[in-house]
Amino acid sequence: MLGASMAGLLAARVLSETFANVTIFDRDTLPAGAANRKGVPQGEHSHGLLARGRQVLEELFPGLVDELTAQGGIPVDIMRDCIWIQGDRPMPRVASGLAGLCVSRPAIEAEVRRRVLALPNVVVLDGHEATGLLFDGTRVTGAKVLPAGGTEHDVAADLVVDATGRGNRGPTWLAAIGFERPAEERVDPLTVYVSRDYRRVPGQEDFAAIITSPNPARPSGAVAIAAEGDRWMVTLLGVGAGQAPPNDADTYADFTAKLPDGRLHTLLRTAEPLGPPLRMRLPASVRRRYERMERLPDGLVSIGDAICSFNPAYGQGMTVAAAEAIELRDALRAGRAGLPRRFYAKAAKVVDVPWDIAVGADLANPEIQGERTGKTRFLNAYVAKVQVAATRSAAVGRRFLEVANLMQAPPSLFAPGIVARVLWLGRKPAAPAPVAVTAPERVTV
Repeated sequence: MLGASMAGLLAARVLSETFANVTIFDRDTLPAGAANRKGVPQGEHSHGLLARGRQVLEELFPGLVDELTAQGGIPVDIMRDCIWIQGDRPMPRVASGLAGLCVSRPAIEAEVRRRVLALPNVVVLDGHEATGLLFDGTRVTGAKVLPAGGTEHDVAADLVVDATGRGNRGPTWLAAIGFERPAEERVDPLTVYVSRDYRRVPGQEDFAAIITSPNPARPSGAVAIAAEGDRWMVTLLGVGAGQAPPNDADTYADFTAKLPDGRLHTLLRTAEPLGPPLRMRLPASVRRRYERMERLPDGLVSIGDAICSFNPAYGQGMTVAAAEAIELRDALRAGRAGLPRRFYAKAAKVVDVPWDIAVGADLANPEIQGERTGKTRFLNAYVAKVQVAATRSAAVGRRFLEVANLMQAPPSLFAPGIVARVLWLGRKPAAPAPVAVTAPERVTV
């Protein structure tokens, strides 16, 4: 197992059901608890655990949500307890049955890592970097590993799983053993994040998160998520040239004044900052089409960001990795022969939905370079109407969030009852609504 990222840990969990011994190698020195680390530079920024992600984590690690809640995480109904700003007005806040969890990425990763390393047949060797593959002419038989300060050596394995993240060298390793590189699709979202933590007073607000999505008319947005440690994790984002949020402590909160809903600006004007703003220029979204390769070696699969790395503004990464782990488990149960091809075919279907959502939304901005197919233009036009209708209809809003949370397939957005509402309610942009609305059932945050 190459990489102790969330994808790597989840893959190790499912591998432990099939293999007598699972060894995880990671080049970082892994922290003992919930802490940021070099190999996860996005860990300091706001993260989302979508409903499908929570569902899978609870399936693989029963009681995990309760443990994270005891550590300060906040279970939420994703529609009722969160404010979703689509366009210039919020969705209705009603109970949806979509169960999420507000908690930081380091807290989730630390608890998952603890659970995985407690398995009797799993060990982790941190400070060990994978440098290449072993190949016998037919199948991958292991990996070359370089320990920090040591000498590179060969590690034999029945199966190598590449979970080394965005910067993985899987295509290069394949080329070195005589295989073609997978075709790649790449879109640069031209997005800059600036994040900052603030002190949170439990019970002061009636929401656990507020999400304002950017759009071509307003290429700026923000996310604020209640997290453990009585804090708000706030991330401001700007898309395109000259749109980057300020990373100056004195003007950071001013950026939120131009957002259409004033609640985040009001919150940040009075909340106590817990540290300086942290800036991150998002890398390109990359999808590697392993499922289309004519030749694949047995004994090797890639997973998580090694297959597809998304624009993290949509909060899909951990959830997609979790869903891919389930597909890997199911593929292993069908046998090891032909495993890569079976797994990649299933993983591609997992990736299709979030990729279309993220890349389609990115390409709606004319500054973003990329191929705009007929499918992309049609979906963007329809989704724009869905988002308008979602601010006027709880049923449309719920269905949109079900698809975004990977709990429903995209065709469900074209169910007759939804299409009728979308065509009627999404026919023109809605005027901005006043923020003062009847509060939903209060969530304890």
